[in-house]
Amino acid sequence: MSEQHASFRSMEPHGLDQALQDARQRTLALFDALAGAGYHDSARVPRLAILNPPLWELGHIAWFAEWFVLRAARGSAPGETSGDSLLAQADACFDSNTVPHDARWSLALPAPARLKDYCHEVLERIRARLARESDDDAALYPYRLVLAHEDMHGEALAYTLQTLGAAAPRDAAGLEDEVGPARAQGEIAFAGGALLLGGEQRRGFVFDNEKQAFMCQVAPFAIDAGLVSNADYLAFVHDGGYRRTACWSQAGWDWLAANGRTAPRYWMPDSAGGWLEQRFGASIAVDPGAPVRHVSLHEAQAYCRWAGRRLPLEQEWEFAAASSQPAFQWGGLWEWTASPFLPYAGFGADRYREYSAPYFGSRQALRGASFATPARLRSPHFRNFYQPERDDIFAGFRTCAA
Repeated sequence: MSEQHASFRSMEPHGLDQALQDARQRTLALFDALAGAGYHDSARVPRLAILNPPLWELGHIAWFAEWFVLRAARGSAPGETSGDSLLAQADACFDSNTVPHDARWSLALPAPARLKDYCHEVLERIRARLARESDDDAALYPYRLVLAHEDMHGEALAYTLQTLGAAAPRDAAGLEDEVGPARAQGEIAFAGGALLLGGEQRRGFVFDNEKQAFMCQVAPFAIDAGLVSNADYLAFVHDGGYRRTACWSQAGWDWLAANGRTAPRYWMPDSAGGWLEQRFGASIAVDPGAPVRHVSLHEAQAYCRWAGRRLPLEQEWEFAAASSQPAFQWGGLWEWTASPFLPYAGFGADRYREYSAPYFGSRQALRGASFATPARLRSPHFRNFYQPERDDIFAGFRTCAA
C-alpha cells in the first residue's frame, strides 16, 4: 500500500506528518468554498440540527488537535488538560461538550483570518512535537486521533456544502465524486463462517466502538456486490413506493408524512418526465447506473420491503468486506445496515469519551466509506452512525437475500 493510501491507524511519524498537512489543506479548501458562498458569516448559515456554522467547525478542528496533542489531555472533560489554549477563550467557544449546538451561531468568534492563524500555529507546533516521537502506538495515539477527527469533520464540511447548495472546491478537497457503478457484479453468495468482528487489535489505532473484538459466527447469506442503483430505486418510486404504507415502518411512515417526500431528498422531476438531482448546487440528470444517494434508513428499509430483500447486518457487511472477494465493491457511499449502533461486549470509552457512548441505541450503524472519505480513514472495521432520518450524508445501501 502506498504512503498516500496507507491507513492512518498504522502510520508512523513521517506518514502522520504528511497526512496532517494534507488534512489541513483539505479543511481550508472546504472552508474557503463555504466562505466564498458567504457562509463564513454564521448569521447567514441556517440553524439546522444537521450542521454547524463553518467558522465554528474551523476553530473546533484546531482546538481539538491542540487539546489532545499540545495540551496532552487525559480525557475530554474540562480540567483534564495541561496548560491553556493558544487562543483566548477557545475552550469557551469550541469545546463541543460544553457549547450547546444551538449556541454556536451566536458566539463572538474570531475573524476567519485569526482562526486560520490559530490553525496554522497549532499544526506547526504539533508537527514539531511529532518529529520527536518514536514509532510507538501509545505515543502516536493522540496524533492519529486528531487526524481521524479532522478527516471526519472534513467530510462534514463536504456535506455542509451539499446541504447549503454551495459549489465544491475544484482541487485539494478530494471530492472527485467518482462513486462508480452500482450493481455491475450482481449478487455474491457467502457460505458464512467465523469472523473476528472488529479485526486484529493488538497493534495500531482502534476506535473505542470497535472494541472489544470478538469471534462470531456468520450464517450463510447472499449480498449485492454493489449498491442499489438509481434505476433500481426509480422502479420503486414509479411503482408508488412512497405511497405504499406496507413498505414502511411506523417510524418511517411518520417521517415520510412529516417531510412530504415523494423521492430522495435532492431529486426533482424535470419538464421531460425524467428526474434531476441537486449536486453541490448544480442540477444534473439522474444517472440510472449510479448508486442512489442521500436516502435515509427509512427509505432504504422501505425499498427492501418492496423488493423482498433486507439490509445486511453489520457482521455480514464486515464479513463480505474482509473476504477479499474482488466483486464486492465498497467505498463510494456510506451504507445503511440493519444493525442499531450498539457497543460490543467489553466496551470502554477511550480518551475522547463522547465519541461513541452518548449515541448507543439512538443511531443506526453504517459501514464502508464515501467518495468524500479520505483513503487513509477507510477500513472494513470502521463503524459510522447516524439517526435513521438523516438523508443529508453521502449514504446509499445494498441489499441481502430475505
